[in-house]
Amino acid sequence: MSLPDASEFSAPLRSVLYMPASNPRAMAKARTLPCDAVALDLEDAVAPEAKAQARAALIEEACAGGFGHRRLIARVNAIGTPWGGEDIAALATAPIEALLVPKVDSEFDIAALSETMDAAGYAANVPLWVMIETPRAVLAIERIAAMAGSTRLAGFVLGLNDLAKDTGMVQAPGRAVFLPVLVQVVLAARANGLILLDGVCNAIDDVARLEGECAQARDLGFDGKTLIHPAQIDTANRVFAPDPAELDEARAIVAAFADPANAGKGALKVQGKMAELLHRDIAARLIARAEAIAARAQ
Repeated sequence: MSLPDASEFSAPLRSVLYMPASNPRAMAKARTLPCDAVALDLEDAVAPEAKAQARAALIEEACAGGFGHRRLIARVNAIGTPWGGEDIAALATAPIEALLVPKVDSEFDIAALSETMDAAGYAANVPLWVMIETPRAVLAIERIAAMAGSTRLAGFVLGLNDLAKDTGMVQAPGRAVFLPVLVQVVLAARANGLILLDGVCNAIDDVARLEGECAQARDLGFDGKTLIHPAQIDTANRVFAPDPAELDEARAIVAAFADPANAGKGALKVQGKMAELLHRDIAARLIARAEAIAARAQ
């Protein structure tokens, strides 16, 4: 494995904040917040009677620009709703960085959505992200993820609220009952090179619960977390950033393998621990991620 280039981490996604496209003030505020990405929402946050107006407002805001380092995501309505098809068609030429589609159930949905984006005229570099939030999607997760090589699919966003509604599973603190789902989604995403974002924490005022969910998702391998309130951004940014102690250890490992005295060695003792080449590669990725985050803060 070659050492990663920092460009792999040029766009960290620690914090992805949903903002309703029906609320002009919220969309304007998004331009000032320290989140890594903004997901302008046409689905859950918008009442049926406001869908068309919100769609037009989203396109206007996207075309106006000014989101800086924040990646701009558009979450549309599900394709089976009265608005989904119109959403996808209308956003084809909008300057968004990803199209997020809810309520997918199978690999066939991925193929159909990708073909729909192609037919609508989306630029080749606009990827498809999908919400994993139905029992069918979880059961088909391996087949869905495998579509990444032949379609626009590039990211998964977990949706535990809908999954809880459809299954009766309880979202208690710690999310223990959801651990099998979380692990399945992580393995499928990582086996196919997909971006992976955790679902929202509904407890806006419970900072400890948010921190616990962020730490759990980070330890499981998620890239970041979707958020529903600006007050949650700082916690997500901090938890999903490399820990200073881990970063010091990573730098020591990379430096040890770069030392000419250790040329050709596949394993070294670094700070009292055995480090192999795979640990060097993991360390290099951690350093690159930290550098990308630091560059964003400048």
